Amino acid sequence: MATILIILQLLIVLAMIFIGAKVGGIGLGIYGMVGVFILVFVFGLEPGSIPIDVMLIIVSVITASSALQAAGGMDYMVNLAVRFLKKHPSRITFLAPLVTWLFTHMTGTAHTCYALLPIISEIARKEKVRPERPLSIATIAASLGCTGSPVSAATAAIISEEMLGAKGIGLMDVMMVTVPASIMAILVASLVQNYVGKPLEKDPEYQRRLKEGYLADEAEEDMDPQHANPHARWAVLAFLLGEVLVLLFGIFPTLRPSFDGVPLNMSSIIEMVMMSVAALILLVGKADVRQAMQGNVFASGMNAMVSIFGVAWMGSTFFKGHNAAILGSVEGTFEAYPLLFAVPLFVFSIMLFSQAATAKMLYPVGLAMGVPPLMLLVVFPALNGYFFLPNYPTEVAAIGFDRTGSTRIGKYVINHSFQLSGFITTIVSIAVGYLIVTLFY
Repeated sequence: MATILIILQLLIVLAMIFIGAKVGGIGLGIYGMVGVFILVFVFGLEPGSIPIDVMLIIVSVITASSALQAAGGMDYMVNLAVRFLKKHPSRITFLAPLVTWLFTHMTGTAHTCYALLPIISEIARKEKVRPERPLSIATIAASLGCTGSPVSAATAAIISEEMLGAKGIGLMDVMMVTVPASIMAILVASLVQNYVGKPLEKDPEYQRRLKEGYLADEAEEDMDPQHANPHARWAVLAFLLGEVLVLLFGIFPTLRPSFDGVPLNMSSIIEMVMMSVAALILLVGKADVRQAMQGNVFASGMNAMVSIFGVAWMGSTFFKGHNAAILGSVEGTFEAYPLLFAVPLFVFSIMLFSQAATAKMLYPVGLAMGVPPLMLLVVFPALNGYFFLPNYPTEVAAIGFDRTGSTRIGKYVINHSFQLSGFITTIVSIAVGYLIVTLFY
């Protein structure tokens, strides 16, 4: 009877995740909260822990990023990136994903790549490079940038005191493992992607669109950064100052204020620094705070916060109620084969559409199951599994921006343009991370 109840409750949890993902937007958080209500009031489970720190980190980082967007800082950075890419058009397949990864790594959100995707597509088309090649890996690289960004909610989640932070793994360790692993994974994926698909001039869909006049050249937008908001560069510098401070406090704990001999935790540091940086950006960037609230960065960040609130709380409640039964059923498996923990991380990230929500839900489970903390760091990139179904906003945008039609969803849905790049970056980054940890830790 107990087993049947556990299975029934698990099905309810999965159903709420599926319905919320299908509804989209804040639906994931809303239906996650419905799941919490059912688990508590119908099945009598004690509520799990609410991911307050992760939610507050998202609020602080997104507030700073939204202020940067309102001040024109995002546009300024995009303009600089476009100038760089246009100087090296023949290397677009290799350089575009590195640029989108860097943007995400700096801002903590993959949604910064939207402005770059149409530029990448057009540069590739004019160079007679199949746009699918740079677009697919650039989109995946943008998501990969979150797993290791010093200001991303996912990174903050895993180094919090209730997860890897309590095991002595800090921001410096995350950066030392994830940065080289990510760059190597992107380069390998770019090399492979460079040979994927027919040459553009032999692609039947491209030829059809060409004949129908769908690909007539459009007037290029002036991308000169000198024409942007004259205060935008100061806003960018202010944001970078915040990142540098976060890095310094993360790498050197002695710089943090101490209370009763214990340095202030990184969650609080990120929240205070980034909210203060938001104020500085509004000041030096001459930005309107109302525009910051209306931008897509703020909307996507608030959506992520609501999703984490509902889904992570639901997962925490379910696991807390059946801790012993779950651990007993897989006792020793993940401890003996820790890299296998990448599988549940990957699968749940497909359903949750959020690295931070998945980390908050499963990393405490991994620690309880005996997965070594360093191995949990190694499998961090597995949180990017939401590329598996081509319905994530960045993938949808990339398909829409490719006017040649080379970036597409296949007949069977899962055979889409991003699948190969997604698996290569995930597998290679985990493999390189494992090598780094084995050699240097």
